[in-house]
Amino acid sequence: MSQVYSVAVVVGSLRKESYNRKVALALAELAPANLKLKIVEIGDLPLYNEDIDVDPPAAYKTFREQLRNSDAVLFVTPEYNRSVPGVLKNAIDVGSRPYGLSSWSGKPGAVISVSPGAVGGFGANHHLRQSLVFLDVPCMQQPEAYIGGAASLFDENGKLTEKTRPFLQTFIDKYAAWVERHQG
Repeated sequence: MSQVYSVAVVVGSLRKESYNRKVALALAELAPANLKLKIVEIGDLPLYNEDIDVDPPAAYKTFREQLRNSDAVLFVTPEYNRSVPGVLKNAIDVGSRPYGLSSWSGKPGAVISVSPGAVGGFGANHHLRQSLVFLDVPCMQQPEAYIGGAASLFDENGKLTEKTRPFLQTFIDKYAAWVERHQG
């Protein structure tokens, strides 16, 4: 039996009916047997502050532990003002500290951006990739995943449309191979 890798999924949107969360859940359903995707919540993380990190709040400790216990990381994010949402940037900062003890380091990653607009979150996707270079997260390059027109991804019952399924299947299958290749 092949190894099963745990993937921390970080969703950059807090909205209850977030298209990004729906895509993350769809990817979890489509994932091959060697990946187990689990959303790691970021909405309750206090803003990163080195002063409070002397005695880290429970939310920091829990988040960092969830990252450390994962084999890989997958980011699913909208675009706000040509960048990532502040809540996602905060999570990146919390996970990267204390300096020299980053919880992100070495975990194979991928980015998928989802937007109602036509550009598909291109700016957020590439801005996030810049941070991942510094965080030592080897980021999957292909297939690139910028999904525009997010409202059309799901039917009236909230289920993934058959038109969207093949792209997401290809993405998650390639990501599984990426994770496998970058382990050990």
